[in-house]
Amino acid sequence: MYLISVFGNLLIILAVSSASHLHTPMYFFLSILSFVDICITSTIIPKMLVNIQTQTKIITYTGCISQIYFSTLFAGWDNFLLAVMAYDRLVAICHPLHYTVIMNPRLCGLLALVSWITIVSLFYCTVLEGYLISSATQNSHSSATASVMYTVVTPMLNPFIYSLRNKDIKGALRRSFGMAGTKGTIVLLVKKCP
Repeated sequence: MYLISVFGNLLIILAVSSASHLHTPMYFFLSILSFVDICITSTIIPKMLVNIQTQTKIITYTGCISQIYFSTLFAGWDNFLLAVMAYDRLVAICHPLHYTVIMNPRLCGLLALVSWITIVSLFYCTVLEGYLISSATQNSHSSATASVMYTVVTPMLNPFIYSLRNKDIKGALRRSFGMAGTKGTIVLLVKKCP
């Protein structure tokens, strides 16, 4: 699942960066979302895989703090990017004639930056909340299930949900990898997507 997540998100970044007709606000935000999804999974999953392989649950204090910091940071950025993407689609639907004027490159960069800054400032509140909740009141099994869903399943499905079912992305990937090989792979991936 980790490899599918990283590979799928890298495909989106490659498609958007290589196809000039995809250099629009919507695909700009999709590529940033893909980058953030790679960061979320890469913050937690490698250590989790090592723990599963070695049958240990040991993590250093520094490693624990680093994981908490970066996973919260990237998860929050992910959520705010989804909000920015919703705003982008709202402008595209409600004001189609003014879309290119409203969603100019400066505003897109500013929205991405604001989502990042907001997450950095909100990060400390989330960390405090996590430490203030008593561990005795939490169910460890449900917490582990929720963690796996958010850190593995969601970033793995995002490329399929947001991009790989999109004809522009599929076309860009076909052109990037050549018509024959990628077409069958993308169709297979999309058919397996729920």
